[in-house]
Amino acid sequence: MDDQTVRAALQRHWDASDASDFEVEHQIYHEDAVLEYPQSGERIRGRRNIEESRTVQPNKKRFTIRRMIGSGDLWVTEFVLTYDGIPSYTVSIMEFRDGLVAHETQYFADRFEPGPSRAHLVERIDRA
Repeated sequence: MDDQTVRAALQRHWDASDASDFEVEHQIYHEDAVLEYPQSGERIRGRRNIEESRTVQPNKKRFTIRRMIGSGDLWVTEFVLTYDGIPSYTVSIMEFRDGLVAHETQYFADRFEPGPSRAHLVERIDRA
C-alpha cells in the first residue's frame, strides 16, 4: 500500500471517528489488531473488542486532526480529542501490516499553562 493510500485510509478513519461512525472507523484495523493506552495501563486485543470499547464510551467526543506524518508501515497522527468539551492533546502511533493497522498506541496529555520563567522566550500558539 503506497503512502497516499494509507493517508487516505487514515483520513477516512479520523473523519469516521469524529462522526461516531463506528463501522467505518474500525475498518482500518486488522482482525487481530492490538490497541494500547500506556497511561491507563490498558491493552485491547482484536478489532471487535477495540470497536466495542469505543461504542460503550458514554462521552460525546470530537476529533481535530493537527497533522498526520509517516511512511510505509509507521504513521503518527497528532490530534485534539475533545470529550464533553474538554480537550486532550493526543498522539496515535499506528503500525500497519498488509495495509491495515496491526498495532496502535495512543498517548494523551491535558492542557497546562506555560511557566512564567520562560515567558520571554516563547510565542503562544493556537491550542485548538
